[in-house]
Amino acid sequence: MPALVVFFMLIIGVFMLSSCEQFGANPSGAYLSDIEASPNYDAQEAQFVNEETNVLSGIGDDINFWDDPFGRDTPNFLFNSNQTSPNTLMPEVQNTDMLDFLNSESTVKFIWLGHSSILLSIDGKTVLIDPVFSKNAAPVSFMIKRFQPPVITLDKMPKVDYILISHDHYDHLDMETVKYFNEKQTTFILPLGVGSHLRRWGIDQSKIIELDWWSNVDLGDLSFTGTPAKHFSGRLGLLSPMKTLWSSWVIKSSANSIYFSGDSGYDTHYKKIGDRLGPFDVIFMDSGQYNERWRAMHNMPHEVIKGFKDLGGRYLVPVHWGMFNISLHNWFDPPAEVTARSRDSEIQLITPRLGEIVSLENPPLFDEWWTTVD
Repeated sequence: MPALVVFFMLIIGVFMLSSCEQFGANPSGAYLSDIEASPNYDAQEAQFVNEETNVLSGIGDDINFWDDPFGRDTPNFLFNSNQTSPNTLMPEVQNTDMLDFLNSESTVKFIWLGHSSILLSIDGKTVLIDPVFSKNAAPVSFMIKRFQPPVITLDKMPKVDYILISHDHYDHLDMETVKYFNEKQTTFILPLGVGSHLRRWGIDQSKIIELDWWSNVDLGDLSFTGTPAKHFSGRLGLLSPMKTLWSSWVIKSSANSIYFSGDSGYDTHYKKIGDRLGPFDVIFMDSGQYNERWRAMHNMPHEVIKGFKDLGGRYLVPVHWGMFNISLHNWFDPPAEVTARSRDSEIQLITPRLGEIVSLENPPLFDEWWTTVD
């Protein structure tokens, strides 16, 4: 068994002795029977599956930690010469004008909060995507710490109409953030099965909407459609994987269309989504925490561009970077790699600073701000 797996299982074992709340709860009983009817659920394996089955089964088969334990030829999580986190704070735009942000009639405005967390204003409604405001993105406090505090704290948030979640991994579904909105007038929109975690954390069923791939819900002037992604799920790591669904999302208003990839490796689903629901005014694309060995679950840099073209987008916003270190590459590699490829393909790229309001009516000039950070 790989050393990293053993280490993670030991951490899980220690944590289970102290608290189980962070793990949420997997679907069970009549609720499980309902979601088992999904065409994306394999009853024999008792888990959700990707469109291409068994894509994750071979990940890591060629990796033996003891062949190169000090990472001289192949970096690992214990020995890695790359700069996986910034040495100084990343630049932020403070004192955001929320009144201006909320004025989004017939347009789209958004604020990137780091990693995959996005505050979106569309046709006067506010959507918070994959929000993580905790100090770390793991079940234990000493793992996967954020680079710096949130540029906008939860108590400074405007009224959030909808929270949209792509899947249940800790860097996308944060228990403490979810609990903060327990008493708020906020609706949670989730992939199938993820509602089980929220109910474990005290969220009332009346505030939860769960969707399968290609199903949608109309909420006033906005439409939300769950769409395929190539990834996996599970808050217990390898002990109980893929019991809840993972999704990308399409948000449409009468005037605008948005695609959020969630976490995903490249595959034919991008073209299918583009053909059925595109084109899109803005595409938020999984562009970080990649590794050649993990390409089944995360886009490689050149695949970000390929997927963007398949989807049919106007503006590309690279996400899943800039707040947590979950991979082995330099922390600044994702925007640098996507930038170079976007220029070659003449793609309109938006790389906002943390906290910066971006309006699609007048998007900011391209800014390689990461090159100024030590």
